[in-house]
Amino acid sequence: METDRVNVSAQTYATEIMRLLGRVTESSRTDIDAASALFADCVRGNGVIHAFGTGHSQAVALEIAGRAGGLIPTNRICLADLVIVGGEDPGILDDPMLERQADVAGRLFDLAAPQPGDLFVIASNAGVNGSVVEMAQRATSAGHKLIGITSLEHTRQSTPKHESGKRLLDFADVTLDTGAPYGDAILELPDGLTACAVSSVTAAVLVQMVVAETVRRLVDDGIAPPVYVSSNVPGGHDRNLGLEKEYAGRIRRMAY
Repeated sequence: METDRVNVSAQTYATEIMRLLGRVTESSRTDIDAASALFADCVRGNGVIHAFGTGHSQAVALEIAGRAGGLIPTNRICLADLVIVGGEDPGILDDPMLERQADVAGRLFDLAAPQPGDLFVIASNAGVNGSVVEMAQRATSAGHKLIGITSLEHTRQSTPKHESGKRLLDFADVTLDTGAPYGDAILELPDGLTACAVSSVTAAVLVQMVVAETVRRLVDDGIAPPVYVSSNVPGGHDRNLGLEKEYAGRIRRMAY
């Protein structure tokens, strides 16, 4: 490959991701406002925000649940729950196609045991894999509001894999568009392929914007926002534990 014929570099990526972030944050204002309203309603009602994602979208769920500066009433649902909480044989996680199996979502949903008033956030850049769409269907069928985080460009060019023929966005009350192109990566290579993905970056920014608007709404209502302080600052760990007790049995904080 003659690399001097392609504009691939750290600076090129930085320039392109900043351009994309500007476009995404501007075009998502209305959806961020709607998503933050659902977040705030959930917190006010003593609900829990359940975040689910597979593959690299697990990073989006981690951005929502259990992180410094984030909301305390949050719970991450992940495939490993099948083993750690559900008692399945660890070998089940050896299957790289596990996320495409719709029945997995039913088991995960039951293990999460959501209560009325809980909110779901499901992240999937393609938005078509079986477990993701099934989780969306389970959550909405049970009466839970749903925020989907996906790439509208990618999902509209992808073939649904769920038996319903639907995508994540078909179930979402609010959809946050990552702005990622089809295939996710943005730097073009001479052979026609692309490198350097963007959805994890844009999704993380969208999540934090929703959290910021949620906190603003709560403060405006005279409610102290239940947010995490870093455990690595004095008193942070004990403070967080005290607030987590209000949601005992409803949120999981494990090492995985």
